[in-house]
Amino acid sequence: MASVTIEEAHANLPRLLDELTPGEEVVITRDGRPLAQVKKAPRTSWPCRAGSYRKVEFQMASDFDAEIEDFKDYME
Repeated sequence: MASVTIEEAHANLPRLLDELTPGEEVVITRDGRPLAQVKKAPRTSWPCRAGSYRKVEFQMASDFDAEIEDFKDYME
């Protein structure tokens, strides 16, 4: 668990919080003694939803679902 002084936390709190991963904690100290613990909250939303990709940058072969000759013996 990382620790920072209260002066460092006061000067850099937004950056400090941005660098934490969800669930990670940092201890804020004063005069070398723990004063507070800050824990980043778990993520409750995501920047995108599954299936929301709009650009079509792939191409599927026309025979994609055709039988594969090498496996015909196993498919019978």
